[in-house]
Amino acid sequence: MGDAGHTVDGLVGFARALRHAGVNCGPDRVRAFLAATEHVGFADRSRLYWAGRLTLCTDPEDLPRFDAAFDYWFGGADMPAPVSGPATEKRARSAALTSREAGTDDAEPLATAAGDVETLRSRDLSELSAEEREHLRRMLAELSLDPPLRPSLRRKPFRRGNLDPRATMRALLRTGGEPMRLPRHHRARRTRRVVMLIDVSGSMNPYADALLRFAHVVMRRSPAETEVFTLGTRMTRVSRQLRQRDPERALAAAGAAVPDFSGGTRLGETLRAFLDRWGQRGVARRAVVVLFSDGWERGDTALLAEQMLRLRRLAHAVVWVNPHAGRAGYEPVQSGIAAAWPHVDHLVAGHSLRALQELWWWVRRLATHHRTAGVPSAEERQTRQEVGGA
Repeated sequence: MGDAGHTVDGLVGFARALRHAGVNCGPDRVRAFLAATEHVGFADRSRLYWAGRLTLCTDPEDLPRFDAAFDYWFGGADMPAPVSGPATEKRARSAALTSREAGTDDAEPLATAAGDVETLRSRDLSELSAEEREHLRRMLAELSLDPPLRPSLRRKPFRRGNLDPRATMRALLRTGGEPMRLPRHHRARRTRRVVMLIDVSGSMNPYADALLRFAHVVMRRSPAETEVFTLGTRMTRVSRQLRQRDPERALAAAGAAVPDFSGGTRLGETLRAFLDRWGQRGVARRAVVVLFSDGWERGDTALLAEQMLRLRRLAHAVVWVNPHAGRAGYEPVQSGIAAAWPHVDHLVAGHSLRALQELWWWVRRLATHHRTAGVPSAEERQTRQEVGGA
């Protein structure tokens, strides 16, 4: 294969040749390629080919360009012509969400991409372009959300905490009554169940895809303690569909299972169906219930208030996620949210990726917070308004 492929400089030069051919292989992929070559070695050309193909290619369109560049660098073929025009522009937008000119320093595109990512985190989901939505889907798939925890009845040894009487007595028996150390323990923690109720009516259509993807991330991290339902003109359980690891397959299966996408909103009736069939039987008991809805209710608001009271008495905490709450001057005056507000522990926005991450912070905080069952007092509601900004 020649001396070019036997040094780190040669392998990095091959990566430059790939970029010249139009393959978007950044520093992270080049490092992965170098690490792979350490395992497969340089002697076998086939192994080196697959090490590069699996680490440097990100798109089916990259494969013919990779083959041509590989034959040129390691086999002496003609150098492929650089890619220009629409294809180069398409890759630049996919990587950094903004166009950039050829020949610029590598630090500038990276800084631009980082700025675009931070801007995208705060953008309203309903205002994103098709390219920004695709980028957001990748960002959602990469989220790592620690599951909420609750105190367990069991205790386990710990270096701090209360004295463990039984362990202390056993230690004294082993040492003949001489206290060598004082064993301590504390209450262990277990994962608290999270139930997500997602409004998929017409008014929530701009947010439905992102919210279902967010639910898939939660489900993927803690499948045994997560339940997901959709609400519209009827209630549909989509937990089984979202347990698939691949997000695209999971969303496609969930979409096929939900018959009332972009339909009307009957929160009171669908919530009653959820409580009668699932919630009252244990799904909502001592769980953190997260309800995603903008609060527009076509049915009876008195029924919604009644079912929210039932839910409040069953659940450990109830969080209402309203995308409109992220707008300046918002007040919970819609018919649905006005009826449900007295029975909600916290109201958050959920209109952007950053707001969804803030939502999860509240879920984990409320999961460990103890409250008395029943309807919150006026003082508690005022405190929640000051904290939540609603």
